[in-house]
Amino acid sequence: MKGFPSGVLTVPYFQGIISLTMSPHYPFPWRIGMALLWDVLHRFPRSFREDAVACTKLLSPQSKLLGKEYIPNSGPCLLAANHYSRHGFAAWWIALGISAAVPAEIHWLMTAVWTHLGPLEPLTRWLFPHLARAYGFTIMPPMPPDPRETKARAQSVRQALRYARQTTAPVIGLAPEGRDHPGGILAEPPSGVGRFIGKLMPHCKRITPIGVYEDDEYLCVNFGPAFQLETLPNLSADQRDFTISRQVMRAIARQLPIQLRGGYGS
Repeated sequence: MKGFPSGVLTVPYFQGIISLTMSPHYPFPWRIGMALLWDVLHRFPRSFREDAVACTKLLSPQSKLLGKEYIPNSGPCLLAANHYSRHGFAAWWIALGISAAVPAEIHWLMTAVWTHLGPLEPLTRWLFPHLARAYGFTIMPPMPPDPRETKARAQSVRQALRYARQTTAPVIGLAPEGRDHPGGILAEPPSGVGRFIGKLMPHCKRITPIGVYEDDEYLCVNFGPAFQLETLPNLSADQRDFTISRQVMRAIARQLPIQLRGGYGS
């Protein structure tokens, strides 16, 4: 895909319409993709950070890195970012942009399948667990939660918590929303995400919020100051879930342009 011409352009979005001024060129990294497929088929491990650095070098123009002083050099920490995609921009560029900037391997929580691809959905259902194994990630059933996948979701949560507990200085990355929303506007995470983040905190200690968005010709990756969750005494499980989610999403919102902050703009 060539770079978009100047001026306002409206392009199809998975769940709506998003208006952009200009967009960078996101080439598919064929050489890296073929090497990754070889390693997947032969069950060889790979470094996601090395692949991320190589992929982001292909961007034209290069991505714009903001809040460099807040980039964690190591763990323990949780990286929390927004989630979006559009025609011509796949969500994996969010993880690639962040991983290229952080000088440590990030343990990403990734979806187990893309459910919007119709006949290609079974391919992702086969491929994504293999990608997760190659990169050492944890896969999660897709959002919104399906009651039929309750057991699989619980297993994924236990796997992520086990990784956090057994790793000396874990750097874990996730997008709390877990799916795309119209126009890339920040939206409320599904129920349970706040409780899950709360369970990670004894092992991750602090949260670094990140906003990833397109501004003119650039993919912008904006890191914010790390923070710890506020003390939450005497709350029910549902109240704790909502309160933690809101703390995290407000921090992410502050790293995004105001028009993308949704209900977290205040």
